[in-house]
Amino acid sequence: MDTNESTTDRREPEPKAPRRRWAMDTRPLRRPAYRRLWGSTVVTAVGSQLTAVAVPKQIYDITGSSAWVGAASLAGLVPLIVFALWGGAVADAMDRRKLLLITNSGIAVTSLLFWLQAFAGLESVAALMLLLAVQQAFWGLNAPARSASIARLVPTDELPAANALGSTVMQTGQVAGPLLAGALIPVIGLPELYLIDALALCVTVWAVYRLPSLPPLAGTAVRRAGLKEIAAGFRYISGHTVLLLSFLADIVAMVLGMPRALFPQLASQTYAPYGEGLALGLLFAAIPIGAVLGGLFSGTFSRARRHGLMVIGAVVVWGVAITGFGLSGSLWVAVAFLALAGVADMVSMVFRGAILLSAATDEMRGRMQGVFTVVVAGGPRLADVLHGTAGSAFGPRTAVAGGGLLVVAVMLVLATAVPALRRYRV
Repeated sequence: MDTNESTTDRREPEPKAPRRRWAMDTRPLRRPAYRRLWGSTVVTAVGSQLTAVAVPKQIYDITGSSAWVGAASLAGLVPLIVFALWGGAVADAMDRRKLLLITNSGIAVTSLLFWLQAFAGLESVAALMLLLAVQQAFWGLNAPARSASIARLVPTDELPAANALGSTVMQTGQVAGPLLAGALIPVIGLPELYLIDALALCVTVWAVYRLPSLPPLAGTAVRRAGLKEIAAGFRYISGHTVLLLSFLADIVAMVLGMPRALFPQLASQTYAPYGEGLALGLLFAAIPIGAVLGGLFSGTFSRARRHGLMVIGAVVVWGVAITGFGLSGSLWVAVAFLALAGVADMVSMVFRGAILLSAATDEMRGRMQGVFTVVVAGGPRLADVLHGTAGSAFGPRTAVAGGGLLVVAVMLVLATAVPALRRYRV
């Protein structure tokens, strides 16, 4: 990153390194602008998960059909993909703070409409799917701008720490949000979950309003955000091997090695003696819990400068951990391997995010983050199809272990054949 790309005040003294270098690196929080952005994430991480639980719960209550719940997920995925790609181009063409204000306000209004339809007892699956599609479209526009802004708020050497802070909050929300939703629904009812999310988003809008202006850098050509600009983003990726490999690393790990589609079958068969409900809950919670632990102890790795090697190592460890999970007959050993996979996933997220922010120019960061959003959203869903099919054909444990071994083999082949990623450092 060019030294003139960050809005961080270069005259301020560098924060002193924390004494406990194994603990989470909190240096970025000493920078007011980043602290505001991160604080808005803290508020919404749990709130967004309340809506994520409420929507499928309401659809199931109306229809009594899991198929409708799955259809709703697809209704949200398509606009997320389309608008994330477009949102990346928009984030490179306008003030990112302004875009964040517009999109966060849109998400808040959508949550309010979710509450109104539930409060009114509308019971319309079509209305819910439409609102979900609109919400995911706003999220697709929001995510690239939010992520691309980080490189303008902290210096390059703090990017891994900033990514670790943000990822830890999001993973914590994925654990705490559903638990809180389950506890609140019997007490206050389902409609109020939407209202809590809407109120939390108002706090987010205020925090974003207090960010500095983040227009395109001086000297950047004025552009529109259309198909030509989106295509230019993909050409940029194809011409920068490090960026391309960072995306491929995530695709390899998630598509070949994310076994969540097989959790219900494993809970009901392999781990049934432990209690199917307990087993299912632990399997789904283990990876996020491991990711949170990785974030809490991110001081052990966030200062590494060999970002490429960190990504390669993390993906290999993910594959080894998934293989161990597939071979485990004990639920507790299986959970331990999944938690290890969660730690590896956190390390991978931190350094893949840092590579995207440091290796790309500011005028391309929005589009890189748009593609990143699509990869993160789409990879696990492709894995659901692949692992579901393989599990039916070969058995769940064989499918899981085989997928983990494939992750290790493919990642090592990529790292050996194309040295750009393993040589990348800041």
